Amino acid sequence: MAAYKSIVGQKIKKVTSDPSNPIEGQMWYNSSTGKLKVRLTVAAAFAAGGALPVGFGRGARAGSYTAALASHGSYGGGPQPQDNETYLYDGTSWTTSGNVNQTMRVMGSSGVQTSAMAFCGSLNPNNPNFPPAESNKCESFNGSAWTNETNYPTSQSGNSGAGASETSTLSFGGGAAPPYVSTTTKSYNGSAWTAEPAMNLASYAVGGAGTETAALKSGRYDPVGPGTNQSEEYNGTSWTNVNASSNARSNNFATGGLQTSAFSAGGYGPGSPSPSIAAAESYDGTNWATMANLSNAGERGGSSLTTPNANALVWGGSPYPAAGVSTEEFTAAFVGTETVTTG
Repeated sequence: MAAYKSIVGQKIKKVTSDPSNPIEGQMWYNSSTGKLKVRLTVAAAFAAGGALPVGFGRGARAGSYTAALASHGSYGGGPQPQDNETYLYDGTSWTTSGNVNQTMRVMGSSGVQTSAMAFCGSLNPNNPNFPPAESNKCESFNGSAWTNETNYPTSQSGNSGAGASETSTLSFGGGAAPPYVSTTTKSYNGSAWTAEPAMNLASYAVGGAGTETAALKSGRYDPVGPGTNQSEEYNGTSWTNVNASSNARSNNFATGGLQTSAFSAGGYGPGSPSPSIAAAESYDGTNWATMANLSNAGERGGSSLTTPNANALVWGGSPYPAAGVSTEEFTAAFVGTETVTTG
């Protein structure tokens, strides 16, 4: 970065082409284009991406910033058009793919766009009374079609997930009603579910990221208590409490990435009624840091953070239906060239 004294007070140069290696703070006028330009730090921000074909929420989510998957889920009572559909994102737009086998929502998921898992969840259409019926169904996605997998040992909802593929998946939290919450952790190897060490705090519908042996849990929704900013890491052997996030969150489905390069965005805060949260935070394996605010606050679906505090993808959620079709792409702060405009 250039020292302030080396650039302040200098005249604006008139050039016929943009400089090949401008320094931060440098300004010039390009006479060929008639543009006044400046080299500066562009703030981190969420920007609109390609809209979903229909409103989506509380479903399965997997993949990366340029290869994401959204499936299952819905909003509101009764059957809805998207209950059994799958959507794939290529970094620009969403396309429809193979239908799911079991319609569910508030569920666990893991993997990438071409090797994903979806498991447990509340059955659709919704029961008009609370709680709705719950499922132990599990299915995997190969990039084009869903295949039934070994059922989870119990019927429940609110599971969170981590994992790199359908044969390397971790499920944690969730439960049946009552008491809804649990500390239960189980792994899936492509054919069978195996009990793993329990979490420290019983939870439901928490944010999950990472792999089967290096997972991150963030936030907590407890139907009989408030959300929290509590976080835990799993190393394949045990869960350990780690630094808490800045925001206490529940329904923070927009959580993704790796244990050392994760993010959590949106959700609901403590209170009655629960306030919608717009803030997003990144996690580097030790500390949480502010990213930027979402355009649409509240619970969302999420995808990977590609590098620490770099790119993230958030989609769907509430308030429905406006935010249900929205996609927001996060770009970290960077030094770039901008055209100076008036007004």
